[in-house]
Amino acid sequence: MPEAPGDALRPLILAVDDSSDNLWVLSGLLKDQYRVKLAGSGEKALQIARGSPAPDLILLDVMMPGMSGHEVCRQLKAEPATRHIPIIFLTAMTGTEDEKVGLALGAADFITKPINPPIVLARVVTQLQAKAGADFLRDQNQFLQTEVQKRTRELAAIQDVTILAMASLAETRDNETGNHIRRTQHYVRALATALKDHPRFSAALSEHVIDMLYKSAPLHDIGKVGIPDRILLKPGRFEPHEFEVMKTHTTLGRDAIQHAEDQLGMPVEFLQYAKEIAYGHQEKWDGSGYPQGLAGEAIPLSARIMAVADVYDALISRRVYKEGMPHAKAVDIMREGRGSHFDPDILDAFLGMLDEFQRIAQKFADSDADMAEKARHLELATTPASPPSPSSPPTP
Repeated sequence: MPEAPGDALRPLILAVDDSSDNLWVLSGLLKDQYRVKLAGSGEKALQIARGSPAPDLILLDVMMPGMSGHEVCRQLKAEPATRHIPIIFLTAMTGTEDEKVGLALGAADFITKPINPPIVLARVVTQLQAKAGADFLRDQNQFLQTEVQKRTRELAAIQDVTILAMASLAETRDNETGNHIRRTQHYVRALATALKDHPRFSAALSEHVIDMLYKSAPLHDIGKVGIPDRILLKPGRFEPHEFEVMKTHTTLGRDAIQHAEDQLGMPVEFLQYAKEIAYGHQEKWDGSGYPQGLAGEAIPLSARIMAVADVYDALISRRVYKEGMPHAKAVDIMREGRGSHFDPDILDAFLGMLDEFQRIAQKFADSDADMAEKARHLELATTPASPPSPSSPPTP
């Protein structure tokens, strides 16, 4: 018989009892106010409860042949899809211990047989109201969790876009291509992942920290934005005074990131790593680097990891003014820097994953089009502007 209009809005109650007489009584008692489904066994009750639509409440006989009401309750409460359905046990047992067992299984209430109709109806109303309130709170919590996750994803995306935009800005003024940013970013993550189980580094390199290093790595040369073109774009060797200016890109980068953080008015975790990397990636293990001449573990771990990634990529990469060095020769130079330029354990990890570094280098290799575009940008950046024609009107 089809449901009348509005029936679908009424709560659905599942009555379970091995006695057809008891089911007939319960059906007659409930059908005027609720939709009712009947089950004569525990097995049938599970089938209905796991179906759609799920019942809003279950009246469940305890003593049944085959599967008992206790077992039905145990299984329903163990399953995420059915655990929130309130269960009222119908039982001829009145002992405290029986109630204790049922409550421990997750039952919401007990009704003693023979049933008292007003008591049954009152208990049903109480449990349905409690379920409605619990469902509302659960839905609200789910909505809030979904919104938080959405906002978190949006903030992470904004962070990523901002970082890449800032890094790309620096790249447009440098002789390196944007693929240098991507390669070093992936080198850093691969190297940090390889180090996270090392006794020296395991406490510092959680998955979360590795993710922060990956996000921060593109900002390692952001300070080059502040270096004059005549020095930054010079293809040959720097004069001593030029190199002193070039070295300031580490401080300029750190200060620019700090300024952004100050403007925000609150500390940002990934920017802490960005500052360490920008300021410290030119330091050397033996203290001969810059800008502070730090040595050993006084150099932040993030900067020590970045140093390996950055130097390797500088050696193998094509530039507008030079060809890239063969991988094997670059590795030999890196190996010579073990204990002088590089933290020995970090360099050893690099040497143990050369295939991964080569894979990353090949995946993000600079194309001829990349190099031609970079050459064009550098030519525009270094070509003096033509003086205005005498007949041209002055520029406002």
